[in-house]
Amino acid sequence: MRLDRWFKAHFPGLGFGHLQKLLRSGQVRVDGGRAKADTRVNPGQMVRVPPIEIDHKGGAPLTARTMRDQTDADLLAKMLIHEDDKVFVFNKPSALAVQGGSGVNRSVDSMLEAWRNRKGEKPRLVHRLDRDTSGVLVVARTRLAAMKLAEAFRERETKKTYWALVKGVPKKREDKISTWLVKEQTPDGDRMRVAKHGEKGADHAVSYYRVVEQAGQALSWLEMEPYTGRTHQLRVHAAFIECPIIGDPKYFEADHNWDFPGGMQKRLHLHARRIVIPHPDGGMVDVTAPLPPHMVQSWNLLGFDENGAEEA
Repeated sequence: MRLDRWFKAHFPGLGFGHLQKLLRSGQVRVDGGRAKADTRVNPGQMVRVPPIEIDHKGGAPLTARTMRDQTDADLLAKMLIHEDDKVFVFNKPSALAVQGGSGVNRSVDSMLEAWRNRKGEKPRLVHRLDRDTSGVLVVARTRLAAMKLAEAFRERETKKTYWALVKGVPKKREDKISTWLVKEQTPDGDRMRVAKHGEKGADHAVSYYRVVEQAGQALSWLEMEPYTGRTHQLRVHAAFIECPIIGDPKYFEADHNWDFPGGMQKRLHLHARRIVIPHPDGGMVDVTAPLPPHMVQSWNLLGFDENGAEEA
């Protein structure tokens, strides 16, 4: 049956225009994928229906769990910037955790429950972003795709590009940062610090950066590429070259003469801008994520052009 006819049978009070809007915005999904009015639905397929005001069929009231699933599904649809049969790529907002943990009410991992396919498979995380870091997050749609994508990350076959706004200007316009990092416990939770070579528990970390643009000597826009994938790596490395990332609550230690720039939000200015990764079926996935609102605000304030990095 065509999807629009399925809706007419189950939700006769839903107007055609309203249905088209739901389809265009990705709120209606068939087996976790976007659908059109003429998409054919077969017995056993899962149709996700967002909360709608009109339901003349008089079905059972929605439970809190169903409402939560629908809200999560809608949020994921808004975050989605690429999809195919094997891969989802989301533009994760700042302040949303990737995985659950202490004090985490909602995470991308828990939200993915709402996008299980008709076989009951839940999309799988294959890498992480810090909670306060925004940007590209790759998710596998099948178990085999997850294995192949995870291997690409492990073998460092991916290219990840981050944008950061940092205090000051690095001494070199572009450089490689190579250190050893070790995790230590602090009253504010786990924190990474630069360690000596050979120190127990330390891992080697390598990052590359270049200055895209600067606002005098006060602030710089850096394009950063982590070669290794250590916890908080770019944040620690930015602080290591004495250019900590603006709004970083863990690694920004400003002196008494420094004031936070007026007109900017005191939030972490680190964004996973682009990822290039081998697709499980061959070829490459190359996805770019727009800046989050608080960084757009800062870029506008400083007169930085979001397209400037490609030209620099």
